[in-house]
Amino acid sequence: MKDQGAGHRPDDTTKSIPPQPLTLEGSYILHQMIRVRWPQWKACDANRRAAEIAAAGELLAQLEARAGGQSALFSLLGHKGDAMLVHFRRSLEELREAQLQWTRLGLWDFCEYTSSYLSVVEIGLYEASLRLYSALAGEGIAPDSEAWKQRVDAEITRQRQAMAPRLWPDIPARPYVCFYPMDKRRGESRNWYQVPIAQRGAMMREHGVIGRKYAGLVTQIISGSIGFDNFEWGVDLFADDPLVFKKLVYEMRFDEASAVYGAFGDFYTGIRVRPAELAQLL
Repeated sequence: MKDQGAGHRPDDTTKSIPPQPLTLEGSYILHQMIRVRWPQWKACDANRRAAEIAAAGELLAQLEARAGGQSALFSLLGHKGDAMLVHFRRSLEELREAQLQWTRLGLWDFCEYTSSYLSVVEIGLYEASLRLYSALAGEGIAPDSEAWKQRVDAEITRQRQAMAPRLWPDIPARPYVCFYPMDKRRGESRNWYQVPIAQRGAMMREHGVIGRKYAGLVTQIISGSIGFDNFEWGVDLFADDPLVFKKLVYEMRFDEASAVYGAFGDFYTGIRVRPAELAQLL
């Protein structure tokens, strides 16, 4: 028999507990990686270039200060693009409008996408879920029964109120960003989704302990993308010192959740560009 759970097997106490933890969702996030078509841009009339930079700077200033969801621009390092736009919004419709606002600019005549990523801020509630599921099982309340759903809804409401600032964050003002998508392995020998929820919760606690060591040095925003994009989660790290990205991600590679089950996509590292700095970028 193939080892699906790296030695983790369900026992009689966990078989009746749902395998999926409860989650909270907040802001939708769109990352857009952009390349400038430099030959066409450089060949453009200087007056038009100045006008397009001014119009783009005005839009960026408006969206940076926007209430209820902001946008930010980062200059990317490397070949994956020249810039990355990041949009936080309350709905997909608002994200669509943010995307259209940029493509309506005359500057967009000289740009093209190299990639993009769609996700939604997500907070996983492993510990709260295990407590609630165990209590409900102990009371003999069947999963997905009306009584079960009412208790779950009440817990979600309570947690959502307590964690509202984390669900609807502003884009951190820090100058450096690192964004990457990631999966949990679900292959023949290592399958995160066949590990019992209690063991997954323990691994995520270990993972979180490492992250908390970097509190104050990095702002981390986790977003879920199952059903939205090619990976399962997106990770945004914002910091005042870019070396923190290397140290944090490296240290996390040694915990079981990452070492055994983590699979990562491309990393994008950038420097914040304010509206007044657009002319220097272009």
